Amino acid sequence: MPSRPPIVEVRGLSKNYGDTVAVLDLSFQVAAGEIFGFIGPNGAGKTTTLRVLATLLEPAAGDVTIDGFCVVNETEQVRRVIGYMPDYFGVYDGITVTEYLEFFASAYGLRALKRRAIMQDVLDLTDMGHLRDRMVSSLSKGMKQRLCLAKTLVHDPKVLILDEPASALDPRARIEMRFLLKELRQMGKTILISSHILTELSDLCDSVAIIEKGKLIECGKMDLLHEKRWGVDRVKVTLHEPRDGLEALLLQSSLVESVAVEDSRVVFDYTGAPAEFYRVIKLFTDHEIPILAVEHESRNLEDLFMKLTRGDVQ
Repeated sequence: MPSRPPIVEVRGLSKNYGDTVAVLDLSFQVAAGEIFGFIGPNGAGKTTTLRVLATLLEPAAGDVTIDGFCVVNETEQVRRVIGYMPDYFGVYDGITVTEYLEFFASAYGLRALKRRAIMQDVLDLTDMGHLRDRMVSSLSKGMKQRLCLAKTLVHDPKVLILDEPASALDPRARIEMRFLLKELRQMGKTILISSHILTELSDLCDSVAIIEKGKLIECGKMDLLHEKRWGVDRVKVTLHEPRDGLEALLLQSSLVESVAVEDSRVVFDYTGAPAEFYRVIKLFTDHEIPILAVEHESRNLEDLFMKLTRGDVQ
């Protein structure tokens, strides 16, 4: 449960396409002002869920509210408070950046003076002011992605629903996108983001939900999930030289599991209390195995994802 009041509430959401169940009894909450990661294997139901939140699909069952408005019965109110960026989006190549943004600002009913001011704001925010007179067709993939995000912001939404916003971007463009999302969070935006680039979400998200085959596997704050799921420490030991029989030696201890040995490096999961770690080190010293370094390896979202999911698709 989020510590701040939830602005997005999903309760018992189900959606099917014919006989295929895309999402089944999905429930989670997104707190106001946080970045919420929505992750799962391909075909897990992420895009279907986000499209329901964006009022583009109707659920077969369940309740979904955003800022207190129902996505089924109060569609127009929901669309006023959300900004939706799909995984695949189209841009109008035959117009300029300014004309593109003005089209969407007009669609939201913004008057001319306010429209120009907001367009300047979103151009500055996305660092595209110098491209305002460029033709959309001349933009790079990264700049088109930024332009789509700028379009998503023109009506100043409270909640951003971003489906794979960094897909197909080069490393520099992904880093810039990540900084931009952090800046939007500082501005008070709530961001619900799906992505397959899990290392970036580890650094970005306050909370995550992991789904597989349309079902919720785990959900919660990043720090609490790590504490809950990693009741073990991953330890990396560097030896002076390779030694045979290390896996069998370490597995003699009930405090050690999942040993991997590669040349002079040993990686294992330690399940005991910190005060008992000396017992593992004693296994090395009792067998006169010289140790050069011992370090704890920090766990990330990729580790958590691999631990919780099986790679099944629907």
